[in-house]
Amino acid sequence: MDAIKVILADDHLLVRNGIKSLLENEDGIEVIGEAADGEEALEKTKMLKPDVLILDIRMPKMNGIEAVKYLKKYSPKTKALMLTMNDAEEYVLQAIEYGATGYVLKDANEEEFITAIKKVNSGEKYFTSAVSDILAINYIKSVQESKTNRKGLFELTKKEKEILQLIAQGMSSRDISNKLESSIRTVQVHRFNIMKKMQVKNVVELINIAQDYGLIE
Repeated sequence: MDAIKVILADDHLLVRNGIKSLLENEDGIEVIGEAADGEEALEKTKMLKPDVLILDIRMPKMNGIEAVKYLKKYSPKTKALMLTMNDAEEYVLQAIEYGATGYVLKDANEEEFITAIKKVNSGEKYFTSAVSDILAINYIKSVQESKTNRKGLFELTKKEKEILQLIAQGMSSRDISNKLESSIRTVQVHRFNIMKKMQVKNVVELINIAQDYGLIE
């Protein structure tokens, strides 16, 4: 199997030397280039076509995240692995949005770092635990916001929402009319309008969609 070819991009020479020394002792990984800033990293990548480009975030001329943004234009097959001390949510999310498939903090141990390189090279994603926590929290937040925003999608009236809640509790039209002190005819009209707005054919579909969209408790 061919060695995984990597380029190291970090503006600190001592850091690059340390990483290079570590990787040179690892079978199956070869350091084919180094860069001290984002622009140099892209130029070296364009010329050498590494399998993995390992980048710090804070670098002169062009930071690591900006370099990831333009990476595919320089070398479409090269994978980006962030190696940084910065675990701020905004940096993590932006790096991933721009195409980084790995994000490891510099306090990771040697085994985790090597694992990250191999997984990223094979097409998988690898995020250190602190970064995974950020992604999980952000995902949950986006789902909750999406549900909140979708609640108004069907434009149900206050009365229709109230009746929908009672339907979900298993109440019949007669039960609902008694509870709300309305005629059965009125309840049936509301029920028809609810199902029409939500584009469902039966109560089972109605309840399933209402649950998905957070319309009922």
